[in-house]
Amino acid sequence: MRFGWRAISGPVLTAATLLLAMLFDRFLPTASPVPLLVGIVALAGALSGLASAITSAAVAVIGAALLLLGRHGVSGLTTTDLVQLGLLAITTAATAGITGLMRERLLGTVAAERRSHATAARLSAALDQVDIGIVLLDAETRAEFINRAFRDYFAVPDEIADGKPPFIALMYHGRDTGAFELPEDELGTFIAQRMEMVRIGDATPINIALRNGEVLRFVCAALPDGGRMLSYTPVTDLVRHTDAPSRADYYRSLRDPTGRRLMRHLRAAE
Repeated sequence: MRFGWRAISGPVLTAATLLLAMLFDRFLPTASPVPLLVGIVALAGALSGLASAITSAAVAVIGAALLLLGRHGVSGLTTTDLVQLGLLAITTAATAGITGLMRERLLGTVAAERRSHATAARLSAALDQVDIGIVLLDAETRAEFINRAFRDYFAVPDEIADGKPPFIALMYHGRDTGAFELPEDELGTFIAQRMEMVRIGDATPINIALRNGEVLRFVCAALPDGGRMLSYTPVTDLVRHTDAPSRADYYRSLRDPTGRRLMRHLRAAE
């Protein structure tokens, strides 16, 4: 038990209460201080923990015994007095144990939450340093986290990204800002297919070409809690530099304008 005002407040307050009870008891009958002593023990446990509460309980029992001896003497103690003293010992000990352990558990929970928040903050800062766009969705497909790379790739303002938008809103934002290198008549099908992939947790990699010439490899990973992690890895050099320009028309012909199958080969060379 570390000594500080919290640690000594319980025992000191218990002793002061007993001294006042002994003082008043010499001049006029007073009510039993037992309920107040139990409350002080509980307060000591809440303020400083188990050690302070147990010390306060011991002081309370010893002081109550001295109070009874002062009233009746050793020969005047009755069975009722001894039973009351025993009940006080049991009650204060139980109160000290419960409040002290509850405080320790509460402090442990708070410390664990602080460590968890600190870890999350470090992870968030680390993810903001990578060039892979990361979006974490909850089970309702709302964005719980959007890193800096994704915000930059799709020109998502911080006020929108920090507002936990649904994934469909992010797709519509990319459509409205002209982020995707797709004809307008294909955007609806493209968005619908991406939403379906996220809904079912399809992990098939898809290349997404942006209007600025960059190509991102989109992958959806299903999480144990029902959420999704979406990653957008830049693969511009890999895709653009290995494609034969003469085959661009062929790759465009692989598009499915009716939207009947997933766009697995839509942008293999675009």
